[in-house]
Amino acid sequence: MRVINATGVILHTNLGRAPLSQGAIDAMADAARYCDLEVGLSDGKRGSRFAWLRPFMCAVIGAEDVQVVNNNAAALLLACTVLGAPGGVVLSRGQMVEIGDSFRVATMAGAGGVRVVGIGSTNRTHLRDYEQALDGEGPDAQGVPASALLWCHQSNFKQDGYVKEVGLAELAKLAKARSVPLIADLGSGSLGAGLPAIEPTISEYLEQGVDLVLASGDKLLGGPQAGIIAGTAKYVERCRRFPMSRALRPDKTALAALHATFAAHAREGSPAIPLHEMVALDEAGLRARAQALVEALGWDESRVVPLQAAIGGGSLPGDTMPSVGLWVPCAKPSASARALRLGSMPVIGRIEDERLLLDLRTVDPQDDALLRGALASLSDA
Repeated sequence: MRVINATGVILHTNLGRAPLSQGAIDAMADAARYCDLEVGLSDGKRGSRFAWLRPFMCAVIGAEDVQVVNNNAAALLLACTVLGAPGGVVLSRGQMVEIGDSFRVATMAGAGGVRVVGIGSTNRTHLRDYEQALDGEGPDAQGVPASALLWCHQSNFKQDGYVKEVGLAELAKLAKARSVPLIADLGSGSLGAGLPAIEPTISEYLEQGVDLVLASGDKLLGGPQAGIIAGTAKYVERCRRFPMSRALRPDKTALAALHATFAAHAREGSPAIPLHEMVALDEAGLRARAQALVEALGWDESRVVPLQAAIGGGSLPGDTMPSVGLWVPCAKPSASARALRLGSMPVIGRIEDERLLLDLRTVDPQDDALLRGALASLSDA
């Protein structure tokens, strides 16, 4: 059911990550009925469900070809299964990331039966480690030359100190020299547009020579759950023609929402999607909303407090932005938080330092009245 996200985490994995734009919602509603999913209206013949979306996405991303599956884990599974045979995919141990629900990149990459050739150490991997794996050297290679290189963006953690990883551009030169594909799992799905300035984009990875970039549709892209495989046409086509791709394809509503999301990115200026709008909110506006709420509720102005919000969704670890929210007056924060979750319009906040806090950056301004009603009911309980 629908909830109000007052956690301050914009891409909250447990709350569905990116909230969709109205354009994406409308597109999904239209597609939910009968639609021209796999038929050409001009000739009446059967066609591909990606016929309209693929060229549009290629133009926005700047890729030779694109394939869409149902999430980024599926993109990783498909790309590694297709391109990693027969020798396996090479992955630095410093990039063997664990994501949500205890799933690990290395495990998913090999779930289709392809070997994952681990190289380097937790903190340091060198170019020679990749070269040796391509020569079949090293304990994980077991004398069999690897067939592809896999790079995983460290989007949900950071390493500092005595660390080393081979840069993508250098790795791309090696892949080209050895005639093997380079797969890069970007994860975040950033197309740029200033969100955020430090996160790599799909096009930047492609410009560095990556053959296939894998990305999520429901993270920094701000769209529906989807996995994007973008890059060199011959490798994308191999993924598309592999039988597993049919099992991993998205449904009509996801494709409609993805098309609407890319359309928003294709327009000039900041995309008109909730993710970008929430990040762009200024503190003065947030504080004004908070003050209006406490006044309507009869609370003291001290209940308006500065907070720190985050983009979340496994993106930008430790990176926060100033925000403003409410400190809910209650004797038992955990009990009050539960009462808010169980209300007619569930409200999800967070507890810090024995305080129940509601961050307004992740609350749609149109939902302020609903939030006020939920808090008023809590006061009456």
